[in-house]
Amino acid sequence: MRQRGFTLVEMLVALTIFALMSVLAYRGLTAVLQTREHLTEDNRRWRDIALTLAQLEQDMGMAVDRPVRDSGDLPLPALVGNPQALGANDAQLSFSRMGMAWQTGVLADVQRHGYRLNNGTLEQLVWPVLDRAPLTEPAVHALLERVNRFELRYLDGSGNWQPRWPLPGAAALPAALEVVLELDGGVAVTRVFALP
Repeated sequence: MRQRGFTLVEMLVALTIFALMSVLAYRGLTAVLQTREHLTEDNRRWRDIALTLAQLEQDMGMAVDRPVRDSGDLPLPALVGNPQALGANDAQLSFSRMGMAWQTGVLADVQRHGYRLNNGTLEQLVWPVLDRAPLTEPAVHALLERVNRFELRYLDGSGNWQPRWPLPGAAALPAALEVVLELDGGVAVTRVFALP
């Protein structure tokens, strides 16, 4: 009996089928990896947004009525809100807040914090002292990148939203703070924080 192997045509057909299956598998694997990378980036982005809003919520929950003095020895209210940051060391929102209860020293004392949008990055500012000397500069921490708009509104005692704070004759702290973050891609996130 004569043994018979594969013919050249059968080998070429098998190699062609194997090559097509390999190309399809490679494209499928590439699509899966790209989708995974995209989902990982989206998860990281939304985690950063959630952490930023949690930091804002914590800070607003610890706001206190403690006026301070600026670097020119002028009095500043306990909470100051402006639609735009005016200078390099200024914030759109700056306020006095309680320190950390579990800390000692400076971290346990009343602190001055602030937030601003600077070149597409939402930044947190922390001043080392409440009443500032002429050259006192805040520590700046980048919280969230690719932010197109950071808008703040303040709820006064009459239930009206105001674009800036303080108001003449109003309480030192507003009843609530509304934060609107417009992210790249046109997504807007709005949160309202009640103040103590």
